[in-house]
Amino acid sequence: MSSFRSLDILNDLTGQTALVRVDFNVPMENGRVSDDTRLRSALPTIKLLSAKGAKVALLAHFDRPKGKIVPEMSLRPIVAPLEALLGHPVAFAVDCIGEPARLVLDGLKPGGVALLENVRFHPGEEENDPDFVSQLAALGHIYVNDAFSAAHRAHASTEGVARKLRAYPGLSMSRELAALDAALGTPRRPVLGIVGGSKVSTKLDLLRNLIDKLDKLAIGGGMANTFLYAQGHPIGASLCEKDLAETARDILAAAKAKGCEILLPIDLVCAEELKSGVLSVVRRVDEVAEQDKIFDAGPLSAARLTSVIDSVATVIWNGPLGVFEVPPFDAATVAVARHTASLAKAGSIIAVAGGGDTVAALNAAGVAQDFSFVSTAGGAFLEWMEGKPLPGVDALKIG
Repeated sequence: MSSFRSLDILNDLTGQTALVRVDFNVPMENGRVSDDTRLRSALPTIKLLSAKGAKVALLAHFDRPKGKIVPEMSLRPIVAPLEALLGHPVAFAVDCIGEPARLVLDGLKPGGVALLENVRFHPGEEENDPDFVSQLAALGHIYVNDAFSAAHRAHASTEGVARKLRAYPGLSMSRELAALDAALGTPRRPVLGIVGGSKVSTKLDLLRNLIDKLDKLAIGGGMANTFLYAQGHPIGASLCEKDLAETARDILAAAKAKGCEILLPIDLVCAEELKSGVLSVVRRVDEVAEQDKIFDAGPLSAARLTSVIDSVATVIWNGPLGVFEVPPFDAATVAVARHTASLAKAGSIIAVAGGGDTVAALNAAGVAQDFSFVSTAGGAFLEWMEGKPLPGVDALKIG
């Protein structure tokens, strides 16, 4: 984190406006916020800047209006729940640039907070248009990005403004960056990666990047079927990208050359259909029948993986080991998640997880709160794992 400025060094900000990029792309039902998790995650940064006397101008997007004003995608419905969480009024500007935004900000007292309208109502946002960037930057004195989940986009409010004003990561962003550095940047070794999901094709970049950085990599979910097929094991009627068999063999060979041990399932939970409570059977990897469909890693595979976790210092997880949404095919994911969480809670390992399905699986297992860090950033987390540059993060770096 030494390559980023810290908000802690800021003193009295009275008379200054802080442009703060937040992620308020929240779930809505009937015009109301149905999950305020993202609002809550922004509170520490907002409160810190407010306490230092800054006028806090919040920049955010909602949905995909594609550069046009779409009334149903206005951020106005977020004002009331944000006011309730902050405990004081939040002003609303009907535009994020120009006179409407300026008048609202001029009317704020030191420490006041304003939410500016959806930045994506302007085509210049996603185009990172220099003129739009300048209009945003003209509203503030400093810039703070507290939306890691949008950091993989080189948009005006995530990257452009950061290069116009003195830029800082927010508290939530800083916590995320520190956790990710602890997982893959400068981790305690050995490091184990757990990667699941349905298709190898969606995670090729991820796998190729991870075998360069990990000591061990466990592959689960439907994508494990492709690797098993590539090794000559029967997979019955299971999901499998047979056209990627050669790619899978190349990945296995590259991992071996780089000293990264690949862990594939040694037994599997099969059924003839994906249905809750359906009759299932555990098969060894060389015993899968023609009519079988593989829906989970077996108990021996889960036990072996928990044993491996006992031997490592860091675990990074993306993707479930089976179709966890449909019992009994959640068993391996739940068993491994609970074991990992118990060690992380005890301080024995660092355990970082991310990705929508992964977060849902950990919540279903009741252990998300016990991991060292769980990222809800989605696409940004995956691109970070793939080793891709994150424009919104790079723009915050000093020098």
